[in-house]
Amino acid sequence: MKEEYIFGIRPVLEALKAGETLDKIFVQSGLQGENILELKQKLARAKLRINYVPQEKLNRLTRKNHQGVVAFLSPIVFNDIEKLLPKILEEQKNPIFLILDRLTDVRNFGALCRTAECAGVSAIIIPERGAAPIGSDSIKTSAGALFNIKICKEKNLAHTLDFLQQSGILVYSCTEKAQKLVYQVDFSEPCALVLGNEETGISKELLHHSDEKIKLPIYGKTQSLNVSVAGGAILYEALRQRLNS
Repeated sequence: MKEEYIFGIRPVLEALKAGETLDKIFVQSGLQGENILELKQKLARAKLRINYVPQEKLNRLTRKNHQGVVAFLSPIVFNDIEKLLPKILEEQKNPIFLILDRLTDVRNFGALCRTAECAGVSAIIIPERGAAPIGSDSIKTSAGALFNIKICKEKNLAHTLDFLQQSGILVYSCTEKAQKLVYQVDFSEPCALVLGNEETGISKELLHHSDEKIKLPIYGKTQSLNVSVAGGAILYEALRQRLNS
């Protein structure tokens, strides 16, 4: 696997020119100059979001001369759900999507990608900001499944949910706050499952945009499941129903 990050203004410019896929870009706050202006313009044209951070953050990422710029390379190519969905609907009668709202643990992310690919998920959708970085750790945890499933990185997940719903996709948010169990839901139609952040769960905005809230039963004293375990259980309940339909 190629090096996970590059640093310095010119190397990042050259990476963009070479068509490399950048996952996250960190730029030192207040950085000025012609080169940094050129970089910002090219990043804007590529529709890549810049994370402005203090110099201390960049110093923690690398001890080398970063010139105020560090970019993480992605080992995969990201997709746009609005461009990808028509093709999926044309090729698949009953697609299912997995939406991960701000998952930050690379092991959870990798494990979910592995399960999703095994369960026949059509695409995984993540936000531009607040998501776990996609690198060697997530690739390893996914057992390479990240190379075999479409990953869409979207600027606004609420807008993405609206787009899916307008396209005939039912959106289910998986949360312990729900009243309905996953076993009471009909997964036979095209649908999307939303899983939330490990600490705070699904954002209120996405819960509001969902068609329905569902949950797994909990009988023990522990009040919640690990998100990758919960996601796997729900995905395979959906798969069980589809196999029996």
